[in-house]
Amino acid sequence: MSGQYGLKNSIMKKIFTICILFVSICIVAKAEGNEFSKVPKQLSFEAGYRNSFYRHTGLNNPASNGYGWLLDYGWKLSGLNGKRPGVYLTVPIGYSVLYPDNALAQKISMLNYGWAVRHELSTNEKIVPFVGYGLFLNRLYLNGTPGSVTGHQTQFEGGLNFKTSTRLIYFVKLNCSYSSYPKLGDSKSLHFMYADLRAGVRL
Repeated sequence: MSGQYGLKNSIMKKIFTICILFVSICIVAKAEGNEFSKVPKQLSFEAGYRNSFYRHTGLNNPASNGYGWLLDYGWKLSGLNGKRPGVYLTVPIGYSVLYPDNALAQKISMLNYGWAVRHELSTNEKIVPFVGYGLFLNRLYLNGTPGSVTGHQTQFEGGLNFKTSTRLIYFVKLNCSYSSYPKLGDSKSLHFMYADLRAGVRL
């Protein structure tokens, strides 16, 4: 069983790496000629509410509501001349907590990290809508249970950037994500779906 788990985990990591390389190559290919050497960088921080609106019934631990935060560092790889909407490739790391729904359940915490792409949908406006998607590795911890389990997370987001007269850009967004984790001793995986309402700042 441990050998099968190791093989599945290795295959998952290879697929994850291939997807990231493919997305990265596609984005870099759109970089605008010689201006690529002057790519602007952007640091973002966000925090807000998380809800787990679906979870695999095999995990008898109801924990639905909590919070999360995320920090990411990004490179602007398209729209460098301001004539087209910007596209950012970012490296995020985040942490989330879900609190138990009753006295018998345990707190769930998750550490996630990976790659994400964000597309702005307009240019030179004070309010700029954006959409994005990301691929993450997600490490899940159950309070009171030794160890952790690592799975994958696919995330989609949409939101608004609010530009100011300074370098600061405020934003709000809604995330929807799907996570899957291997379950030891069982051919079925654990599955979660989350919705996050976040606010943050970019500089």
